[in-house]
Amino acid sequence: MSISTLQNTSPVTGDYIRLNFASAAKYEYLHIGDRLDELAGSLSEFHTGNSVGSVDEAIQLLRRTKKHKLPSAFIFGDDTTIGELKQFRRFVQELSYLEDIPVLLLSSSNADFSKYKKVVDEVLDLRFSEDILKKVKVLAKAKLLTAKKGSKTKHRISGALKRGGDILLSSLLLLILSPVFLIIAVLIKLESRGSVFYVSKRAGKHYQIFNFIKFRTMVTGADKKVGELMNMNQYGHHDEAEYPIFFKLKDDPRVTRIGKFLRNTSLDELPQLINVLKGDMSLVGNRPLPLYEAATLTTDKYAARFLAPAGITGLWQIKKRGHKEMSVEERINLDITYANQSSLMYDLWIIANTPRALVQKESV
Repeated sequence: MSISTLQNTSPVTGDYIRLNFASAAKYEYLHIGDRLDELAGSLSEFHTGNSVGSVDEAIQLLRRTKKHKLPSAFIFGDDTTIGELKQFRRFVQELSYLEDIPVLLLSSSNADFSKYKKVVDEVLDLRFSEDILKKVKVLAKAKLLTAKKGSKTKHRISGALKRGGDILLSSLLLLILSPVFLIIAVLIKLESRGSVFYVSKRAGKHYQIFNFIKFRTMVTGADKKVGELMNMNQYGHHDEAEYPIFFKLKDDPRVTRIGKFLRNTSLDELPQLINVLKGDMSLVGNRPLPLYEAATLTTDKYAARFLAPAGITGLWQIKKRGHKEMSVEERINLDITYANQSSLMYDLWIIANTPRALVQKESV
């Protein structure tokens, strides 16, 4: 979508640019920095956008902006220093009504911006061509859900406890299960050529895209055969514009013999402990989705399932694992239920019920 107009308006203390886009959407962003030209293409789904050259200019602008005219998101480029972001975060906390507006850092470089995640809501890598507006909608919903659940301090404490538990348990399990990893790796290599691990892009919390790791259970190049096998999909073949699609096959011809064993015992999931340790996933959450599945869940009705972290196990697994007749709506509703009700006690209940779910057989 191209820029329809570019107008200069009265500056705050420097350059202040208003961009109007052809889209009829109601979302507007405020870009802070001096490299808007590098980000304009990624922001084209927004209806309008403002840009100021510095954090000081943004603060002056926002102090005199009426609440009903506030932007839908604050956008920073990767030229922003962590000091500038901390300055902006302090200002947002001063005017508490601004805390409901997502703060994003957009980057297309190889630099490590992990430390920035403590002062922004999301760091997005533009090399993956992520839909920024989609992220903004989900982040806004997450902030609203946090407000409904109670104080932000309580939510942060709960998140810190969940993350601490993830680090402790994933580290311990990786250490204990290292001999199992080695045995599985040897068996995979003995049966077929290719990598021991299967790595693919998945969408997790807030549509965050990351490298998802499993033991390889299929022949090499299995992803390229999805289109050919869509007529065998257990969830049916729906029009993506009207209905979300999940993809699963009974007696998948792409699965190897050792792969079938790994799947039946869920041992193929073990490398996801690495994702948990890295912070891409949690032990408990909603399953991270392949990008072709996540792309069909973009409406407000379905996007709520992305408010929860990506998880190895979750409510869907213990409620419906192995049930061929499970509908797409049922699966999404379970994901949304977890997103809305997640808590430390809820996670412990799911973990306690996971072993029973693992031994359930596929119903026929």
